[in-house]
Amino acid sequence: MIGIFKKIFGKENFKLKIEEINNLESDFAKLKSEELKSKSLDLKKIIASGASLDSIMVEAFALVREAARRTLGQRHYDVQLTAGAALHQGKIVEMMTGEGKTLAATAPAYLNSLSGKGVHVITVNDYLASRDAVWMGQIYYALGLSVGCLTHDSAYIYDPNYKIEKPLEDENKLDKERDILGSFKVVHEYLRPISRKEAYACDILYGTNHEFGFDYLRDNLTYSLNQQVQRKHYFAIIDEVDSILIDEARTPLIIAAPDAESSEYYKIFSKIAGQLKKEEDYFVDEKLKSVSISELGIDNVEKALRIKNIYAPENLRLVHYLEESLRAYALFEKDKNYVVKNGEIIIVDEFTGRLMHGRRYSGGLHQAIEAKEGVQIKQESRTFAKITIQNYFRLYEKIAGMTGTAQTSAEEFHKVYNLEVVSILPNKPMIRRDLADAIYKNTSAKYKAAAEEIKKRHINGQPVLVGTASINHNEILSNLLKQFGIPHEVLNAKNHEREGAIIAQAGKSGAVTVATNMAGRGVDIILGGNPPDKDETQKIKELGGLCVIGTERHEARRIDNQLRGRSGRQGDPGASQFILSLEDDLLRIFGGEKIKSLMESFNLPEDQPIESRLVSKVINEAQKKVEGFNFDSRKHLLDYDDVLNKQRKAIYAKRQEILEVIDEENKEKNLSDAIKDIVADIAEEKINKLKVLDKDFKKQISFALLSVLDALWMSHLENMEALTESVRLRAYGQHDPLVEYRREGHKLFKELFINFENYIRDNIDNMIQTSQGNIREIKTENQNHAISQSSSFANVGRNDPCPCGSGKKYKKCHGE
Repeated sequence: MIGIFKKIFGKENFKLKIEEINNLESDFAKLKSEELKSKSLDLKKIIASGASLDSIMVEAFALVREAARRTLGQRHYDVQLTAGAALHQGKIVEMMTGEGKTLAATAPAYLNSLSGKGVHVITVNDYLASRDAVWMGQIYYALGLSVGCLTHDSAYIYDPNYKIEKPLEDENKLDKERDILGSFKVVHEYLRPISRKEAYACDILYGTNHEFGFDYLRDNLTYSLNQQVQRKHYFAIIDEVDSILIDEARTPLIIAAPDAESSEYYKIFSKIAGQLKKEEDYFVDEKLKSVSISELGIDNVEKALRIKNIYAPENLRLVHYLEESLRAYALFEKDKNYVVKNGEIIIVDEFTGRLMHGRRYSGGLHQAIEAKEGVQIKQESRTFAKITIQNYFRLYEKIAGMTGTAQTSAEEFHKVYNLEVVSILPNKPMIRRDLADAIYKNTSAKYKAAAEEIKKRHINGQPVLVGTASINHNEILSNLLKQFGIPHEVLNAKNHEREGAIIAQAGKSGAVTVATNMAGRGVDIILGGNPPDKDETQKIKELGGLCVIGTERHEARRIDNQLRGRSGRQGDPGASQFILSLEDDLLRIFGGEKIKSLMESFNLPEDQPIESRLVSKVINEAQKKVEGFNFDSRKHLLDYDDVLNKQRKAIYAKRQEILEVIDEENKEKNLSDAIKDIVADIAEEKINKLKVLDKDFKKQISFALLSVLDALWMSHLENMEALTESVRLRAYGQHDPLVEYRREGHKLFKELFINFENYIRDNIDNMIQTSQGNIREIKTENQNHAISQSSSFANVGRNDPCPCGSGKKYKKCHGE
């Protein structure tokens, strides 16, 4: 532990900081609630006067600990304060499950919020965002801070005096909203709905990475500063940081709108793709997750379409439909990669097992899957805006993160984000027994062995959590357990509404829970159930605690470690074991010739596990291989997005300048100054020569400029996407694709501004006339409205409330 203190605090005062915090404890315990809040506000004033956050860290951490003790009945351990200090310094903290990461994050979140710039706490799903805002919100509220929460399409503020008007009638809905920590309060009871802009104005804001990322993109599509919701990006604390910054980093955030492309083509090509034969008409590379069509396949497609050459220039669009339809059939599996729910295709997150509502595969793939599954095909989309997770979080002045599994990805954190990983020792020693893998020759033998092991432990009264890699495997094992007569609960993305209730009872005596990766992160399974029964808890501890059984290795070792980590929390006993098969996807795809030879060399009965260090070594090597592939994939995506990122920043900065012209409070902002870098001299001259440059005219011209810029940017994104595909082919000519992408991308970006300038030069007269015409129409409408409303406003004083009900003074509204 001393080594960790030194790493975080420095050699000289590594003990002093924690000692100083502890020394304040007795004094702060004597303070009344109002005095505690007053002390907090005093710290805020100290920072406002120019002091550094480090100078008040000791007092701030001591205040948080005292507020937590009073509101939650939970006192930060020294190791949690140590973790908090590391987070404040912008490090990634690795803490074992059950060590209280959520509570540890309150100290640095509180300290940094005193700057007045706003702190964002990023979680992996909406449930945890709302849960933590209510749970931890009690601490911040006691210290005089505001706490907000973002969920999909909604925003809230923590308000202990707010009560929901309607009780939740449906038991399933109640389960969904329950706090799985044991308080069983309805989570939204204390979350009062507010606007998104108000949420971002809170001192501390909880939400998912998707919500923050999409709000950033939406802010840069608005036509008014008032419509923008985010403030500057100051400090983000990312929970389950490896899941967000690594696992989800392969998929960029995209805002798109339907294009007028016919969906009939997808139906036609889906039917054709469904009739093609694997290994004859097309070949699949499972390692690279790619599919290629053979000469025979091309012939069959051309016969079905009754065309001579599908690769002729006039048929290139048809090639696109063919490729996406083939990918949909060959690489994407129902109840593994996606589910069909209420006539929609919903993506399943391969790392968390959760449904990704609102997310769609890009490039026509989603439409191809819709055609394959026979649901309504939505129109193909045009991209308005996109950004990678990596580049969104690079916007922040400082980021920090916490997870139970970071060391296996320490290299990537350092290379991509320049973040250091610090491992925090547990408050109590970990005594969980991690048993050696049991490996069987085939899948059926594996599942049978798993069912036998589950039954044995269930009869003894030991709770069991069984991890599966997909919804499909989840249901296969569930059916087998039914045959064995083992009562159990099933948790996957199809029944996520009952997640809270299922997890709350997963630690009870004899409970069996079969779950996808949903149970691997952000989930505490409490021995004895939730709320726990003391006698039952003790009985379960004597039986060996929670037993975790994994039925398949995941692509990343971190995901396996997350599953194991559900057991053995806070010094509790526990056990974990993986029961595998040589036919598992990981070994089949990445094990290579070694696995084939092992399959042939072992003449053991099916019900006997293979005991071989060589097999364990092959499994480890296979996981490292996949991790390497995935790292390369993310690095590849980032290298290309870095090029686009510079262009995106330039466009968004220019958009912001133009928006500031429209801002009514920005009286001095000159339209010519905002656009002088991007409009031709002749256009600038014409704008400068006008008699009238009032706010209405500035608005109209600015709207026109933004419309043109947005349209060109959207086309540019499509051109850059096409360029990505094009430069890959140049690799065959010994050209570096990335160098070609940078060079060609720079040319395209220059062309964007040339086209923008040319458009304005050619259309400035028309833009001016149209704008002036619009202004005349607006003024005429306003005059007519004023006449019709004159009786209402006849005797209203300038400082009286406006009769229209806006809430503004008359002089600032209809009397302006």
